[in-house]
Amino acid sequence: MAKLSQDTRIALIGGGKMGEAIMGGWIASDEAPASVLSAANFIVANPGLPRREYLERTYGVACVEQATDIDAADIVVLAVKPQVMMGMLETIANEARFGECLFVSIAAGMTTERLLGALPPGAHLVRTMPNTPLLVGAGATTVCGSSSASVEDVELVRALFSCLGAAFVIEEADMDATGAISGSGPAYVAAMIEALTAAGAREGLSADLAERLAVQTVYGTAELIRKTGQTPEQTRLAVCSPGGSTLAALAAMGEAGLSRAYEAGVAAAVQRSKELGAC
Repeated sequence: MAKLSQDTRIALIGGGKMGEAIMGGWIASDEAPASVLSAANFIVANPGLPRREYLERTYGVACVEQATDIDAADIVVLAVKPQVMMGMLETIANEARFGECLFVSIAAGMTTERLLGALPPGAHLVRTMPNTPLLVGAGATTVCGSSSASVEDVELVRALFSCLGAAFVIEEADMDATGAISGSGPAYVAAMIEALTAAGAREGLSADLAERLAVQTVYGTAELIRKTGQTPEQTRLAVCSPGGSTLAALAAMGEAGLSRAYEAGVAAAVQRSKELGAC
């Protein structure tokens, strides 16, 4: 499955928030290769009737209750939680119509070796780790192939996720670490904005103003680094005047353990990803 066409059939198994963001982004995208896709290309399998009705109403896609109700597909996006992945795959393991499909997993921790062992014989598999900014076309997704995936399969998946932000092909050994950085990262950034907002409010600012300042500063700093190509270190040093308030703040944050906190958080996320992969 190296190319998309107007006749490509894409099945989304799960249909939760991340799956919805991926599907909705592809339907709305005018960038190749997703530009050929429309609602008519998709079928969603989700056991919840209210969820199916919402997806049908919002996107105009066809929905069914179970993965086994999908009549045919060229690409199958596995958008279910790791804890239920293996049970779901058992239901389609012997379905011959899925044997030549390109499967795309977004499940944290689930290795390609383990997934391939549960997929129908002949299935192609590419593993991904996207993040929630896909919702606004600013996602970061890492992509790796399995032993069954061709170079063309991997490139197609990378190109599809590039329509939703940035996508990077990596080695599978790095997937848990990238999940801990970019997959979980939006929560870390949001937590930082919450902390800055609370700190600003303690210094007399209104919570609304403090939050807006923090959000714009995070956005602006990211754009500055992205557009100028300067490193985070260069960006940090450019703000720091000798003996100034920024250096005082960074010194206090360092003493409070800021770097150690991020290191501990990322390590914990990597460990949990490995545990989820063993579910």
